[in-house]
Amino acid sequence: MNRTEREAARRRKQQRQIIGVAVAAVIFGLVFCGVVMVSVGNWLSSRFDTPVTDTTEASLVWEETSADLTIATSPLMAPVLETLADDFNRESHRTPDGETMQVHITALEPAKMVRAALERPNFQAISPDSSLWIDRLESSWQAQQAETAQESIVPVGQQRTSGQTRYAVSPVVIVAWESVARDLGWPEQAVGWQTIQQKATADPAFKWNHASTDTASGLLATLAEFYAGAGLTRGLTEEAATAQQTLDYVRAVEGTVRFYGEGEAVILERLADEGRSFLDAFVAQERVVIEWNRQHPDERLVAVYPAEGALWTDHPLALLELGAPSDDLAVTENQRLTYKAFADYLLDAAAQQVLLTAGYRPADLGIDLGSGDSPFANTDAVDWRQPQTTLQMPSPAVVEVVQNSWYYTKRPTNVYLVVDSSGSMAEGNKMRSTKEALRAFVEQIKGDRDQVGIVDFASGIKGFTPLQPLDESARRTLLAQIDGMDATGGTALIDAVYDATNDLLSRSDSESINAIVVMTDGQENESNRSLNELQRLVEQHSGQRLVIFTVAFGSDADEGLLQAIADIGDGQMRRADETDIEELYRVISTYF
Repeated sequence: MNRTEREAARRRKQQRQIIGVAVAAVIFGLVFCGVVMVSVGNWLSSRFDTPVTDTTEASLVWEETSADLTIATSPLMAPVLETLADDFNRESHRTPDGETMQVHITALEPAKMVRAALERPNFQAISPDSSLWIDRLESSWQAQQAETAQESIVPVGQQRTSGQTRYAVSPVVIVAWESVARDLGWPEQAVGWQTIQQKATADPAFKWNHASTDTASGLLATLAEFYAGAGLTRGLTEEAATAQQTLDYVRAVEGTVRFYGEGEAVILERLADEGRSFLDAFVAQERVVIEWNRQHPDERLVAVYPAEGALWTDHPLALLELGAPSDDLAVTENQRLTYKAFADYLLDAAAQQVLLTAGYRPADLGIDLGSGDSPFANTDAVDWRQPQTTLQMPSPAVVEVVQNSWYYTKRPTNVYLVVDSSGSMAEGNKMRSTKEALRAFVEQIKGDRDQVGIVDFASGIKGFTPLQPLDESARRTLLAQIDGMDATGGTALIDAVYDATNDLLSRSDSESINAIVVMTDGQENESNRSLNELQRLVEQHSGQRLVIFTVAFGSDADEGLLQAIADIGDGQMRRADETDIEELYRVISTYF
């Protein structure tokens, strides 16, 4: 395959990966000309109807003179950065040896971005929402190199990234429907984490969310809660973060969270689909409010700046220092030149204006946010003068302590894994892929207050391991059951879901997130119970909150039935195949 063919193949692959981003970016580009604006929600319109795509599955191959630079960025920023990359590419910048500089954007969740950057990624630069992720990458990189110091050619202490540039910021706020915000006291009264906790405790129907700590908004919100619990705005220490008073405060706030899960882009997509019934309030970057209100002026959201203080996403751009171990492709000199040129471009006046129009606060402090066409002008939904208190970013060591502590202060979870091990699961690598996915899920659940059970089914229930606290002994038991699964028999799907639901709801545990994750690859053909019976069971326990995730594994799964089961459990139906089911189970685990 010659260079032209390789480039065409790479572009086709990238187009499939970010086709939604491209659509949003084209429309967004028109905005800059004063025509129209597109929402991030449109970009993710098919997120829940398609399998999770692993954009790091294979490394790219590039020539020694390549000036093509691929940047992995967070899903919320991806449409905006794609627009800016297109504008940059149209200027046809060239390297001294005549190569055309080209920048390509791929969307990737930050935690996955870090994991990929530790290996052999198909990108040469990263732009997560927060420099927290670059700190985590560097820490993990140093630990990884220390473990392989004798075999590695990488000098100990060499960093994985270089040339950081910050091109935009956005504070992390509590986003609420305007009527909800007013009920909380906004704008006359200060509203904070304790206000949310008190409202959710007094009103069981009140639903709020922050994403898992695998997202920037989720981690920054959690850090803000720990600051509030410690009564500090600067200098959070490990001792202060782990003090009993702090932990009790955070546990009280976290105990009212309806669910965790993915970041703002997915929340926006579900908000567009389900409206006010989905959530009353959620944690997100400020720019989400601007984007939503531009598209939905009759259903306004407002940004509530936490009274205790806020942390900011700082949107860094960093070049990856690829090239070690020796079988890695190194970043070329021309790619370095492209990186430098694009980093400078992002700080140029025109690019900073694009970022402002998108709802971000530009890095250029000379830009007036309160006048002209600024989205911060002539609105009370956001306030460029806020937050009044900016919390100091803790050290990486404290951030790690907080994240580890969060597993023991977050709302606990009771979750049943309902797994199809019928004869059709013997096809290809289905059973092996399923076992790997289940192991990944179990390993992802870290809090010993969480309880996990497994229902292994085919023509009937093959194995029923009741919910048990996930200490190390229980973890070994569950992993042994997973390893022992074999593919034989028919598919009594409804019976298996019914048994798991019945056991879960009979426990009457209103303090925990109660969830069922159901996976099948085939058609229901053996159950004695009906879908209506499952519906009645859930209705009989209407006071108990339940969420059911269903996974359609492969093309033969009965998606209609799986969607109906998810609807009964106020949950979601996802699709997966052998290449992405492990990643899908990882994503689902973030909801708990």
